[in-house]
Parts: sequence; structure tokens; C-alpha cells
Amino acid sequence: MKKIILCAIAIMAFGFTNAQKARFGVKGGLNIATIGGANDANSLIGFQLGGFAEINVWKKLYIQPELLFSAQGAKFDGYYGERDYTVNLNYINVPVLAKYYITKQFSVEAGPQLGLLVSSENIEDEKSVDVGFNLGAGYNFTDNFSVGIRYTIGLTSIYDYNDYYDDYDGYYYDNRYSNNVLALTAAYKF
Repeated sequence: MKKIILCAIAIMAFGFTNAQKARFGVKGGLNIATIGGANDANSLIGFQLGGFAEINVWKKLYIQPELLFSAQGAKFDGYYGERDYTVNLNYINVPVLAKYYITKQFSVEAGPQLGLLVSSENIEDEKSVDVGFNLGAGYNFTDNFSVGIRYTIGLTSIYDYNDYYDDYDGYYYDNRYSNNVLALTAAYKF
């Protein structure tokens, strides 16, 4: 985890020294989130909002560090007379993406993400740090306005405690419950 943070800082520092090749912007959009590994989890609609830098490193290749507030989690159906409930997880996410422009308008991106939990609701034993990997694509309508789609695959469990022993069949289970988010965003570059 320290390596990811140090790498992100190094990339941002490199970008700021080459400011003539960097553009900055703001972005926001819709999250469709769920918790992977939970069989009864349903999608939760949330949002994300933040800023980014797009730093040209070589021809059509860019590095794009971002700082985003992201509302994530999942909805769960209540069983045996229990009420339905929603797990809300709010993160400050720091993705660092490699972005490649296939054409002037169309780009693809991939890279790691570090998330810091700022608040939670209806969950116990949650972890304060989340790690994920992003895959996405974007389309530039103009030099300043673009839209994007991105899927974040959770790599770590959101719970500190995720193992259990099933008394019924006598087996020990190791479950990993991870954040999975599909994001649809709009961005404006200055």
C-alpha cells in the first residue's frame, strides 16, 4: 500500500514539473455500486465528484491521477421478517491511471486505486482502506468536455472480519467482500 501511495506522489510530482504538458479538470458522475462476494447484494446508486490532472508522458500516453469523493455500498433484502437495509460506504478515492488515446476523441484507461473510508452506515468491522483496479474508456466531445465509463474491481475485502464457520455443514469459509463500482462520468478540462 505504501508503494502505491509513493508511486502516486512520484507521478504527480513528475507531472507538476512538466506543467506545460498537463491539463487539470473536474469530474462528476453516477456510481452503480455493489459488494462483490455477498450473494444477496443489490446495486446501489451513488455518485462521485472530484478533480484530476491529465499529464502527457509520451505521444498518446498520459498519466491521470485523480482525487474523488465516492458514495458506494449495496442494498440488501431483509429475510425472515427483517427489514431491507442499505450499506453506505463513502470514500476518498485516489486512482492513478495510464490513459492512452486511440484517436483524438477516444481513450482507454487502466490503473490502481486507493480508497480511504470517510464514513459508513449499517456495517460493522469495516476496513478504513480499500484497494481496487480500474478499467475504463472515454470520449472527448471537445478539447474541454468529455464523458467516460469505468469499472472498479475491488481487490481487498471491505470487512476486517470475513471468515466464518458454518455449524450446519462443519466447514470453515473464507469470504472476501469487495467494492465493485461501475461509474458513468462527465469531465471538464481547463
